[in-house]
Amino acid sequence: MKAILVSRHGGPEVLEYTDVDAPVPGEGQLLVDVSFAGVNFIDTYFRSGTYPSEPPYIPGTEGCGRVVDDPRGEIAPGTLVAWHDAPGSYAEQVAVDRNRLVAVPEGVAPEVAASMLLQGMTSHYLLHGVRETAPGDTMVVTAGAGGVGLILTQMAAAEEATVYSVVSTDEKERLAYEAGAAKVFRYGPSLAEEIKAENGGRGVDVVYDGVGKDTFEMCLDVARPRGLVCSFGSASGDVEPFKIQELKSHGALFLTRPSLAHYVATDDEFLMRAQAVTRAVEDGTVKIRVNPPYELKNARQAHEDLQARRTTGSVVLAV
Repeated sequence: MKAILVSRHGGPEVLEYTDVDAPVPGEGQLLVDVSFAGVNFIDTYFRSGTYPSEPPYIPGTEGCGRVVDDPRGEIAPGTLVAWHDAPGSYAEQVAVDRNRLVAVPEGVAPEVAASMLLQGMTSHYLLHGVRETAPGDTMVVTAGAGGVGLILTQMAAAEEATVYSVVSTDEKERLAYEAGAAKVFRYGPSLAEEIKAENGGRGVDVVYDGVGKDTFEMCLDVARPRGLVCSFGSASGDVEPFKIQELKSHGALFLTRPSLAHYVATDDEFLMRAQAVTRAVEDGTVKIRVNPPYELKNARQAHEDLQARRTTGSVVLAV
């Protein structure tokens, strides 16, 4: 079968479109024909070696496709399913754990389903896990027109929270407003003061930061005393070491660096979040914008565009 192979760590150029052996499902797994594979920023961390990975390997963990074979005979061949945690998803076939997939409802496009779980469940645990969102909460969302940013904004707006979104272009500003942002800002040295001025001269309750190194100081500055800074991504690089006393000097802040894995640690928690996201997509509460799909063989271009912030919304490979 055709797949993308990473034989060594490095930049997007190490993504090789080639022939590999088809996977053999293990105990508790299904074999699935991949229709679309989700491309996420975490894929670039594994590719570069920033996060541990052992080449050679097939990247990607998320996607949507049709069941080829269920050894237990419980899921019919041809059933459309989505998953977020199946290593080797940049390929024509993948083995998926049966307790970590969901059936895709009628009316949900497969390219949408391919990118709804990882980013959708990330948004869900940020709003209903890291903290419990309540009407009237104020929050800053960096990378507001990215895959997580747009979903997080829609979910937060549905909870009647006030979202201050931060983006880099006019087009991304438009998308952030469409998602429900109360006010959209651009990156810059006075960003924290601009947001606080819009918020009545006060810091916000929580900052959801997917950018990392370039925005961390702003996050500390814009949070209210005893507010929460949630650093969940590192698109610009890892946050540099800092003295914990800085949290006190900014108003006794709380700081967390969470990951999805810790918020879907059990099958019950995965099912709860996955079903919440699927229902929100199905009923229109969340509309997932999918960047024009890249062909599987063009995975390198997808990674280049993602890292250069040339994409908006979710990124997928058409397999």
